Amino acid sequence: MIRFVIFVCLTGFLVILSQGPVSAQDPAPVQMPATTPVPAVAKGSTCSITSCHRSIIGSEQPHAPVKERDCFACHQQKNKVHPLLGGKSWELKAKVPALCAECHDPFGKKKVMHPPVKEGDCLACHKPHGGSGRFLLNVGEDRTDLCLVCHDSAPFKQKFMHGPVAVGACNKCHDPHEAEAKGLLEGPVRNLCLKCHADFGKSLNESPVVHPPVKDGPCTACHNPHGSPVSKLLKKKMPDLCVECHVKIGKKLAGVKVPHKPLQQEGSCGSCHSPHYSQAKGLLPFDEITTCLRCHDKDNLGTPPLRNIKKELAGKKYLHGPIKKGECKACHDPHGSDNFRMLRGSYPASLYAPYKEGLYDACLACHEKNLLRFAETTIYTRFRNGNRNLHYLHVANSRKGRTCRVCHQPHASDGERLINKDGASFGDWKIPMNFKITPTGGGCLPGCHRAFKYDREKPVAY
Repeated sequence: MIRFVIFVCLTGFLVILSQGPVSAQDPAPVQMPATTPVPAVAKGSTCSITSCHRSIIGSEQPHAPVKERDCFACHQQKNKVHPLLGGKSWELKAKVPALCAECHDPFGKKKVMHPPVKEGDCLACHKPHGGSGRFLLNVGEDRTDLCLVCHDSAPFKQKFMHGPVAVGACNKCHDPHEAEAKGLLEGPVRNLCLKCHADFGKSLNESPVVHPPVKDGPCTACHNPHGSPVSKLLKKKMPDLCVECHVKIGKKLAGVKVPHKPLQQEGSCGSCHSPHYSQAKGLLPFDEITTCLRCHDKDNLGTPPLRNIKKELAGKKYLHGPIKKGECKACHDPHGSDNFRMLRGSYPASLYAPYKEGLYDACLACHEKNLLRFAETTIYTRFRNGNRNLHYLHVANSRKGRTCRVCHQPHASDGERLINKDGASFGDWKIPMNFKITPTGGGCLPGCHRAFKYDREKPVAY
């Protein structure tokens, strides 16, 4: 067979020489003489015997007809002479994509088509004879290089990448030809995400509290499905992303004097809230007080360090009303405040602060509003000697008004009325209170003054 091919080629070459040069004006191709025809190619052909088509036949993943040496599946011979100098002796049986549709099911049955498919350009992605990978592609399972021929590369070069995107598994989410959903997605965004995030889906269905965007909207409302410069594939860093919906909180954070520190740290809103679902109100990971005490259980939290609230509460007999109900937000704004200790109302930061209107709103929002307004009363407080208002006496003192925390603990105490049984902190010393209650009054012997008693019905004379 090899001798036959060499003979044919040499014979044709001699004939051409004998005919002389071809005229530039003569468009007719030079043909091999009829006396030396090459046999017509048929299935099981000699296309792969010569070196002409070795590269086509030798693909790692050949097209099925190529693998079977069935050139006639796609090509038809229009001239018996082959090779035909200056022309082609073969042509496609039909144009693409009609030719492809002879074997493959045609597209166009779904709402959204990939532009190359819509334009009938199958060869934009597929190699007609074979490729190095499956599906006549010249890529393996990593489709990144193929897709980026047309698509912008920026989303695929972010600091944080979606798993399938990172390994080029574009077809894990997208159909490469056509789909019913936008973006050629394999299905609705939520359903598509939950195909992989199965454990998430199970917990989501079992949770009583679900974030509205998760419940009613697509995951892409908050996440970029390909990649992001922000952790968790978020479209923006928190709290910027969160305040797009939580506008009131956004406005507060924009000018707040005392922000909650976690909001300024990497975890931001996610430090206290679960962004998707929860068993507790407010999307908290636990009940309110447990959530707060996950941080406020340390002796060195913050600069200067905050008190260890968990230690203060442990084993105490009397709890402040909101604490007893498991609430911290009754007194503190969990996002931030213009007031000392993120309190919801004004309260002095210093140990001494004479009462004036509005200065003690943090306490008086719940306690009797007239508690500190009148020097004498019979109705606004039980801490009185006859009708002499002893709260007023202690706090409204123009020279040295004492704040509530000199006598009371704000969270918990072993003393009634949240009186600080161990004594109020006074620098390095704790002032002993020695407070006692009687049916109509009481008395104390603190380190700040001599022993005094009081009685509402039979006032003690001083």
